[in-house]
Parts: sequence; C-alpha cells; structure tokens
Amino acid sequence: MTTVGLTGGIGSGKSAVAARLETFDGVRVVRADDLAKRLMAEDPGVRRQLVERFGAETFGLDGALDRAGLARRVFGDEAELAALNAIVHPAVRRALEETKADARADGVRVLVYEAALLFETGGDRVVDQVVVVDAPVDVRVARAAARDGVPEAAVRERMRHQIDPAAARARADRVIDNAGDLDALHAEADALARALGLGD
Repeated sequence: MTTVGLTGGIGSGKSAVAARLETFDGVRVVRADDLAKRLMAEDPGVRRQLVERFGAETFGLDGALDRAGLARRVFGDEAELAALNAIVHPAVRRALEETKADARADGVRVLVYEAALLFETGGDRVVDQVVVVDAPVDVRVARAAARDGVPEAAVRERMRHQIDPAAARARADRVIDNAGDLDALHAEADALARALGLGD
C-alpha cells in the first residue's frame, strides 16, 4: 500500500483533488480535519485534556464540543493555539496509524491523507510521498472567502498559520498547480492517479 500525504494552503483545492482520487478503485481518503473532529468529540483522553486545559465550558451541557467557542479562544492567540495543537495533533497521528493498519487489512492500494498542516505536524514523515496542491495567493483567498462566507482578511489571518507555499512546493514529491478551472484540476488528479498505478 502506498500512502500519499496531500496538502496545500487554504483554498488551494486539495479537497477537490482528494474527492477526485476517491473515485478510483483501491483508494481510501482519510482527512486530518475529520480525524481531529471525531477525536475531540469522542475520544475520552482528548476530551479530558481539553477540559483540563480549556475548562469545562469547552463542552456544552449535552456533552458536545463547542467548536465555535474553542475556535474563538485559540485563533489569534499563539499560546492557546499551540496548546490545542499539542493535544490534538498527537492523537490524530495515532488515529492515522490505526487507519493505515485498517486500510492495509482491507486491501487498499493507495491511502491518501489529506492534511492542511501536513508539514507543520510532521505528517510528511509518515507517508511515502507528498503531493502539494497550490494556486496563486489571491486566487486562494478569494476561493476560501467565498466558500466559507468570511472576509478575505480572516482567510489571510488563517494563512499565517500555514507553511509558506514556496517552502511546501520545495518539499513536495509532486506539485499540482490549481490556477485553472475544475476540469484542469481533475486532469491533474487523474495524472496523479495514473502515476500511482490506479485506473488500469
């Protein structure tokens, strides 16, 4: 089984590439964001650490994580964000290893790990190859602002917490340029699939 780390900045199109790859037989996509959300909602150890660090108000009376409240607390505060990451990222790494074992047992040919913070969390060291999806910054900002319904300034603030695109490209095994339309991006994803031995 080949493991591929798929990353790119906000609005780069990495999720569209992951969705396209997912249409090929033998591919399983695991998303770091989904793992993190599940762990914060369900994992007793992670939940305990969140309460110890951020207080009982991290969870509502129904036991559900107050994601919006937690986000307001950590973004814009480097120390709080670092504390959250120190709890969540190791748990995500453990969950990824379990997912890889399950995928091998299920006969998956290619496991794609989609992670915005692949390099920042050391995820590039636990995959066989890294694919970076990139686009011009102004294009990425406009896409993300439209998709999320937030001001462009908020998108640019979130970008500050991600690796510089040039540095990411330099560390990639393959770069997908997403300056064009969705058809062009699908063609790039299909070429990646062929390079991974899929679709034959």
